[in-house]
Amino acid sequence: MAETFASWSEVTGLDLVRYGTTADADEIRDTAVAQPLLVGAGLAAATAVLGPLTAPEAALPANPSFVDATAGHSVGEFTAAAIAGVLSPKDALALVAERGRGMADAAARTETGMTAVLGGKREDVLAAIEAAGLTPANDNGSGQIVAAGTIAQLAAFAENPPERARLRPLSVAGAFHTEHMAPAVERVRAAARGLSPADPSVRLLSNADGAVVGSGTEYLERLVAQISSPVRWDACTQTLADLGVTALIELTPAGTLTGLAKRALRGVELLAVKTPDDLERAGALIKEHAGTAPSASTQQEG
Repeated sequence: MAETFASWSEVTGLDLVRYGTTADADEIRDTAVAQPLLVGAGLAAATAVLGPLTAPEAALPANPSFVDATAGHSVGEFTAAAIAGVLSPKDALALVAERGRGMADAAARTETGMTAVLGGKREDVLAAIEAAGLTPANDNGSGQIVAAGTIAQLAAFAENPPERARLRPLSVAGAFHTEHMAPAVERVRAAARGLSPADPSVRLLSNADGAVVGSGTEYLERLVAQISSPVRWDACTQTLADLGVTALIELTPAGTLTGLAKRALRGVELLAVKTPDDLERAGALIKEHAGTAPSASTQQEG
């Protein structure tokens, strides 16, 4: 794996090993670092569980029922793209590195942020977000919506929160998945033009609307557009339910999506891969549910 991380570090222009092991919190808080680091961690876990993700045409074992569906939250869509064979790991990492740099630059133009809204009636929360001039940047379902916009807008929102809702400011670089990220969209789209995406080898869900996307070209365009568009994880969760998933594995870093799934996907066996000890269990879980629609899922902010 050391050689793999060396090659991944080369394409991202970052020392992923150092950032993932000895760097301090301030260093990895920079979204230009955090995004490729998160995708690298997810790809490393996926490789340990699924086998080498070497190229689009050989992303998964020959049996397509090995994993039935894959989805990523926000930057996790890049990990999902590599798992499904749309992009090679190197292409996914090179593109997400450009995304991180572009979003960091866009965030520096205006002071923006994000606040999680927990609880409250969905319609009341969305109305309050709209009234404050904010964007529901992440609609995560299970009573969690993330509002994003300028610091001034978020401050006004905090003074008049939705009824029965709790607000939790998030430690992020800016208002991701909003119009404030528009400059990053064009930057990443230009970088994506040099790629040749393959069609997914398994069901691949899109954050835009939860749809299963069968075209690699379409998924790549959605991946780029998502930078300034809201994440509809609630719709992805509904699609997983409609597909009849029986198990869900959340790749490193893990915990948030399985937490949401406990409420939204009752009866589905859940596993968050947090430590190396969880990798063996993930492989066993896939074998247990092979042919009955297990799903691999990644979750990262940014």
